[in-house]
Amino acid sequence: MKHIVYTVIILSVIALISVTPKVNGAEIEGVYFENTYETAGIRMKIQGTGLFRYLGFIRAYVGALYLEEGSSVESVLSDKPKRLEVEYFYALKGEDFGITTNKVISENTNALTLEKIRPQIDYHNSLYEDVHPGDRYSLTYIPGRGTELALNGRTKGIIKGADFASALFSMWLGESPMNEPFKKQLLGLK
Repeated sequence: MKHIVYTVIILSVIALISVTPKVNGAEIEGVYFENTYETAGIRMKIQGTGLFRYLGFIRAYVGALYLEEGSSVESVLSDKPKRLEVEYFYALKGEDFGITTNKVISENTNALTLEKIRPQIDYHNSLYEDVHPGDRYSLTYIPGRGTELALNGRTKGIIKGADFASALFSMWLGESPMNEPFKKQLLGLK
């Protein structure tokens, strides 16, 4: 009888451990994102996670938005630290990222600013590589430093300018984002 009680207790503990959520992060569609990100002495906390559906039904990628603690979602495109991590479910060609970047930035940026930041956009687009399922791009903006593009934790380049960062992040968080439900999820407005 004692063995049965011990077995039940052990199985109960194992079951409890296996269903306990990760308290230091977020999981969406089986992809895990850390709860915080720290760089250059700046600590950012996850604001929200989202699933980007292409054509409304194809699971293209998941993402997580990080903001400095105390930042509001209303000022997300201002000159404040922010980070976006995106993990892909499908392979994509590097040159396709540049085509989409040009199109969506032009929909969210006035002509004068677009002309001014064109060199930064072109340089940024030249950094993209092909991605495979499970690859993760990140964009991290630090005021005075610039926007770092990284693939799987490896820095591809840093592009200076708060106006460039605002235009780039507007692709997901601006007035005309690529996907409105994804924007709301990232901002925690689901």
